Amino acid sequence: MFLYSSMTKKVLMALAGLFLVSFLCVHLGINLMLLRNDGGRAFTEAATFMGTNPVIKVFEIVLFAGFLLHIIFGMLVSGQNKAARPSPYSVGNSSDAAPFSKYMLHTGIIVFIFLLLHFFDFYFIKIGIVAPPAGIATHDFYHRTLLLFSTPGYSLLYIFCFVALGIHLNHAIQSAFQTLGLNHSKYMDAVKVIGSAFSVLIAVGFSLVPIFILFFRQ
Repeated sequence: MFLYSSMTKKVLMALAGLFLVSFLCVHLGINLMLLRNDGGRAFTEAATFMGTNPVIKVFEIVLFAGFLLHIIFGMLVSGQNKAARPSPYSVGNSSDAAPFSKYMLHTGIIVFIFLLLHFFDFYFIKIGIVAPPAGIATHDFYHRTLLLFSTPGYSLLYIFCFVALGIHLNHAIQSAFQTLGLNHSKYMDAVKVIGSAFSVLIAVGFSLVPIFILFFRQ
């Protein structure tokens, strides 16, 4: 069966993962608006656009589908790799494996748990499943964010989860190129450098917001 083959699972997981990378870039751009000294105007406008635009609402469904595909096939591939060899999710043979390859499942679980918490803190409030904190309107994501990141424990958890995501991305991007047959020797070194730089950018970029709110916001 086509959908049951190991390679099919890897390709679907890689494609879903690369789609989610594009979402991270958009999400980071919106989050960095919180660093502007405008009382949250730019961030609120962007969040409102993302929450009300009908085209974005369609992509929201696609995004959730991408998350589910990546998580489901990631767990299936990890299980198959564990059964086949002691070093799962590696690129090439074990001697050439990326240093973070053995942590893919662990970091993936951390990111998944964070997603559940993030949905509870924002998305579930937006759709009315969870009530917003007292004094904060349902769609007031700016003050909701300030409230969360003003809590040291939450900010530390947030930073920890994005460090885990950075580690996950560091190897996942390389692995995705290999899975899709794009690992030509002429440019794989460049892919590794760009993938590593991107993973650091994501981890640092998202972490800047809680650090700024916690320590530097007036």
